[in-house]
Amino acid sequence: MPANETAPSVKKKGRRARLIVLVLVLALFAGLGYGAYWSVDSVRASFPQTTGSLKVPGLAGTVDVKRDANGIPQLYADSDGDLFRAQGFVHAQDRFWEMDVRRHMTSGRLSEMFGAGQVETDAFLRTLGWRQVAQQEYDTKLSPETKKYLQAYADGVNAYLKGKSGKDLSVEHAALKLSDDYQPEQWTPVDSVAWLKAMAWDLRGNMQDEIDRALMTGKLSQAQINDLYPPYPFERNKPIVEDGAVKGGKYAPQGSGSGNPVGSGSQGGATGSQVSTQTGSATGTQTGLAGDATAQGATVGLRTQLGALAETLDEIPAILGPAGSGIGSNSWVVSGQYTTTGKPLLANDPHLSPQLPSVWYQMGLHCRAASAACQYDVAGYTFSGMPGVVIGHNADIAWGMTNLGADVTDLYLEQVKPEGYVYDNKVLPFTTREEVIKIAGGGEKKITVRSTNNGPLISDRSEEIATVGARAPVSSAAPDRANGYGVSLRWTALDPGKSMDAVFKINRAKNFPEFRLAARDFEVPSQNLIYADNKGPNGNIGYQAPGRIPVRTTGDGRMPAPGWDSRYAWKSGSAGSIPQDEMPYDYNPARGYIVTANQAVVESGTTAGKYPHLLTTDWGYGARSQRINDLIEAKIKDSGKISTDDMRTMQMDNSSEIAALLTPLLAKIDVSDPDVRSAQKLLEGWNYTQEPDSAAAAYFNAVWRNILELAFGDKMPKELRVEGSCMNVPEQTTGPADDLAKMVRECGTRASDSAQPDGGDRWFEVVRRLIKDEKSQWWQAPAVGRTVAATTTRDQLFARAMKDARWELTAKLGKDQSTWSWGRLHQLMLKNQTIGTEGPGYLQWLLNRGPWNLGGGEATVNATGWNASSGYGVTWVPSMRMVVNLADFDKSRWINLTGASGHAYHDHYTDQTSLWAKGELLDWPFGRDAVDKAAVETLTLKPEGS
Repeated sequence: MPANETAPSVKKKGRRARLIVLVLVLALFAGLGYGAYWSVDSVRASFPQTTGSLKVPGLAGTVDVKRDANGIPQLYADSDGDLFRAQGFVHAQDRFWEMDVRRHMTSGRLSEMFGAGQVETDAFLRTLGWRQVAQQEYDTKLSPETKKYLQAYADGVNAYLKGKSGKDLSVEHAALKLSDDYQPEQWTPVDSVAWLKAMAWDLRGNMQDEIDRALMTGKLSQAQINDLYPPYPFERNKPIVEDGAVKGGKYAPQGSGSGNPVGSGSQGGATGSQVSTQTGSATGTQTGLAGDATAQGATVGLRTQLGALAETLDEIPAILGPAGSGIGSNSWVVSGQYTTTGKPLLANDPHLSPQLPSVWYQMGLHCRAASAACQYDVAGYTFSGMPGVVIGHNADIAWGMTNLGADVTDLYLEQVKPEGYVYDNKVLPFTTREEVIKIAGGGEKKITVRSTNNGPLISDRSEEIATVGARAPVSSAAPDRANGYGVSLRWTALDPGKSMDAVFKINRAKNFPEFRLAARDFEVPSQNLIYADNKGPNGNIGYQAPGRIPVRTTGDGRMPAPGWDSRYAWKSGSAGSIPQDEMPYDYNPARGYIVTANQAVVESGTTAGKYPHLLTTDWGYGARSQRINDLIEAKIKDSGKISTDDMRTMQMDNSSEIAALLTPLLAKIDVSDPDVRSAQKLLEGWNYTQEPDSAAAAYFNAVWRNILELAFGDKMPKELRVEGSCMNVPEQTTGPADDLAKMVRECGTRASDSAQPDGGDRWFEVVRRLIKDEKSQWWQAPAVGRTVAATTTRDQLFARAMKDARWELTAKLGKDQSTWSWGRLHQLMLKNQTIGTEGPGYLQWLLNRGPWNLGGGEATVNATGWNASSGYGVTWVPSMRMVVNLADFDKSRWINLTGASGHAYHDHYTDQTSLWAKGELLDWPFGRDAVDKAAVETLTLKPEGS
């Protein structure tokens, strides 16, 4: 498919009637029937006013909204309240459809917009209870100041909504208005708080790995599972914090250039009570229950329930990205000692799912004059629907984020009885609440949410899960099954917290002590926070790991645990989480730079000098982070200094670690087929970079995909294999061994974005550890018919993969290798995430954009991810890129994946995408003079009555 910049896409099931309405509307947009009327009256009706003046209820003074040539707004006000009121108004101008859908999702009310097809999704989201937790946070945890800002933001959104509906809000709202008089309701502060729950869900850590390991027990031995989850390679890939220890109840980084800048106070919690040796081997028995040999009879039921749960999870809208190794990010900061500017440079590019519009919204929030009444002068990336700046800089500091990946979720197998659930040989009553799901077009569905002391019973949301427990065989040593088993979820985000307070505190921070104090409140989701300031001769750089990380009484969270045994519960009270004073941080390390890219934060263990707490054992494996470390060190060694453009170039690095490992071996394979040999020749002299026009990159990645399928994919249980991938397997039987010769057809059930093997850097490490064992059992692949022989060695399997890859690319790209390119395989489609991806082709053409042919790949710095089990299409991307120049903020640079506008057909809908695809960055004005110079439109928001 050729790349272009126009083109094809919101949720999948059950919106047929609404899609028909939308198709009719968009057909009119396209020029059919009353096309002229619709193109003017409906498409442009929702475009925001960006010049002149508007009166906004609640403002105390005027607010100027200055937009540059890309529609990026900078807001100027005289009070904090006016600043956030205006932010809500401007967000709603550009992105209200996105905001409206998001709040319906976080509260489990998608059915009110999209009909009966969303009832199951809503039921699961209601069971998680994001909205209830957000309400508790607002009522009991957040500061009065934060509540004031949230209310001001909501007032701004509602000021925009006043008198508007249908076509005045968006094309999508126009379609809903025609369908059933859908009327958006008023925005509330809790709508904003709930967004953090959706963010936390998508960044929830190792829950998918926990499910996958348990599912593997049905087909693989524990030793085989350990092969597929190797230990983190600390000897090769550096952790974020290389030295440091907990001393006297406080974490102390070692080798810092400027020592510990702040004593952050004390906070209750366990000290040194939870240790991981970081070996990476799974604990527990082959039952799939962590360390619980008494529940072996529940194994079949657990695997079936987890398989159904995995399918349910695939249906939950992923606002940030697919679960798995793709959710990540890069960030790094270099001290002014090693930069051409003499002050730090800070880069960040979060890796999230490609969405239209982008999840990010660029914006500046400026007080005309700093005062107690107006405290903000900050710019960066915001979330539509939430006040403040999430990632960016103010006049003193800059910060970025990457996913820490802490293990903050555990699944528990619960033994269920009619009257409750078993806990320490007692039957306890469920905590219950009733929920009513309203359905567009009429009707409703009532559900009962049941919770144990481990969390909500998420297995209630699947009929398959609800019934399978009754069929699970249980040994006499396990609890009597009665009505069977359920699965509950323990997750830190289901406890109220203060993360919204942290957003505003970080926005105001002026130095590292204030930044660390702000980070203490950033409880969920747990993020790596990277820092720089412009103080002193070279500025300062730092890192802080925040987050509420649970302390487990028993076990390490790698496998589902027996919920009936209190030994596996999380600790409670002040000992229930790792103390914030003991969370790792770094400040002005002697090496002069800090890199965070989802690698291990610190090496844990029981030996002296190692970190005493368990953060997780499921880190990213450090392919990206170590490449960034190597690039920085090489640049410093070569020239001694790093420039802003060097940082941008590093962000676009396409080097493949797995290609560097495997290509020399592939080049030595004796190939007799001349067509395969000609493809093999593409690898000769290749430098392992995955440029979009590279034929070698296309062929190598096809070979890599086929190696994974032959060596590992066909050995996975069906619950992990991609949906639709079918193979013949021996029929399961308890009879004589001869009966196993009977074969049955078995098809995968996993969604394409989360199927295994996904080809991420965990698989790099798996293959690296096996590569020298040329006769490993993993290199064995069965014969196919009479023409494809079985493989028993590494080189035989590699040769077969090379042949399969040759004919796969012939089918996809043509026989002529001169026309092959990685970008033709590795394409980005931007799909409208709120109207659906399965409508008629012309509907997709009208709403979506693309494709773009991209370079980069899985676990490269330019992390345009793809899932090797399902194809080569781009599934996650650097959702934005920024390079902050602490010497002169006006010389900072940034880019967004799409554009400022969420309105289809608007000039700023995808105006940044082609620049983003080429690795280019836009100017990022910050100071008043620079903003005025860049402004092409100014809108003045005025108080009513002025």
